[in-house]
Amino acid sequence: MQKKQKGIGLFALIAVIVSSAIGGGVFNLTNSLAIEATPGGVVISWFFVGLGIVALVLCLNYLVLKMPELSGLSDYARAGFGDFVGFLSGWGYYLSSWFGNIAFAVLLMQTTAYFIPSFQTAKGSLTLISIVVVSIISLGMTIIVVYGVESAAFINAVILVAKLVPLGLFTIVAVLSFKAGLFTAHFWGNVVKNAQGLLFVSDKLSATDLLGQVKSSLMVMVFLFVGVEGAAMMSNRAKKKDDAGRASVLGVIILLAIYIILSLLPFGYLDQSALAKLQTPGLVYIMKQMVGTWGSAVMAVGLIISIMGAWLAWTMLPVEATSQMAEQRLLPNWFDKRNKYNAPSNSLWLTEIIVQIFIVVTYFFTNAYIVFVNLCTAAIMICYALVGLYVIKLGIQKKQAEIGAFGAVALVFQLLALYLSGWEYIWLTTLLYTIGFALYIIARREHKLKIHRNEWLAMFLIALLAILALFGLIGNWINLRSSLGL
Repeated sequence: MQKKQKGIGLFALIAVIVSSAIGGGVFNLTNSLAIEATPGGVVISWFFVGLGIVALVLCLNYLVLKMPELSGLSDYARAGFGDFVGFLSGWGYYLSSWFGNIAFAVLLMQTTAYFIPSFQTAKGSLTLISIVVVSIISLGMTIIVVYGVESAAFINAVILVAKLVPLGLFTIVAVLSFKAGLFTAHFWGNVVKNAQGLLFVSDKLSATDLLGQVKSSLMVMVFLFVGVEGAAMMSNRAKKKDDAGRASVLGVIILLAIYIILSLLPFGYLDQSALAKLQTPGLVYIMKQMVGTWGSAVMAVGLIISIMGAWLAWTMLPVEATSQMAEQRLLPNWFDKRNKYNAPSNSLWLTEIIVQIFIVVTYFFTNAYIVFVNLCTAAIMICYALVGLYVIKLGIQKKQAEIGAFGAVALVFQLLALYLSGWEYIWLTTLLYTIGFALYIIARREHKLKIHRNEWLAMFLIALLAILALFGLIGNWINLRSSLGL
């Protein structure tokens, strides 16, 4: 019997997962999907995404329960493939987390522009006044977490309840407004004519074939699940390890239900072309058509609360990564220095400085939200792929075929998602990976640990890719600057 101790409980862990994943994307989900997909294409896409994400969560659940001595994505990669791979996973998770915070900052200001037009960004970047506002908000988030990660998790649970209310209201209104005839009229569109697109991967296929719809939908859907690993990342702070495992499974079930319902219901109120032309965020303007301005105002407030809750959760997660990496001797001990509230204050303030710099940088970007969403997705899919690969290895070692199968499904899905997120974003992240290598080298020397020849070779190759990426940005090779909206 596990001894009950102070820490984060089951509900709070579920809240971390759900609140981390439910940021702003769900409020713009249907019209993002409708640009290229019919309801039928969306349903098939959810099948593939659900399969991949459930496999990932089952892998995480298995590791939390069967490997309780391990904690976090970097620890799983380290245990399976050595310290350097553990560093790559942990550093990638760290980058992904604060990339996500920048995306939240941009989307928050775009949503607030519904009430305060001066916050509106013509090209999807932050205005000067927006930069000041989100800088203050970001600082406030860091201060909250500095005063205790566990108390911040409680606040996050309260925010989760507040953000789900408008989504629940929208669901009720959408069900009452649902027109079955409209939903089924163009359920497949002209997909049937191009069903062979599933069998042949070709750049010549039109955007309306089934393969094209699934690919475009996956790109929208993948980012929605970034955060499902939250309970695993916080497992060392859970009251019971079992709670972290249960939270992972329950969290992904809740997320799938919410996303599937909210993505399909609007197809029963507006046709595909009308949904595709909606202003963003879509649910705000669908609600306006359904019930009027009071409904859209409620949805806009809900979106603001949703973003704030996700932002708070993602302020906790990156410093959990760096703190765990310091404990695993992958980063200098400085990153795990705790204050009297048991919060890793050094990591928090360093991350806040980085976030503040990049908030300013968004002023020069076009469509900054999409840029940082893609960077976030590219970085974290590397971490997820390594989880699947480690579970495959454990399945082979323990001769448990079903465990290895879950790992294989998770790995294949993550590699597909990694491809869809854009290889150019993976290439660009090598610039920040190279900076991290200096910290890895310092940590190894701090603990008098040897850096092996193959690790030096890997760092050299990744640094070479980073140098090429830098020249690629300067020379705009293959439109790299366009990928960053520069």
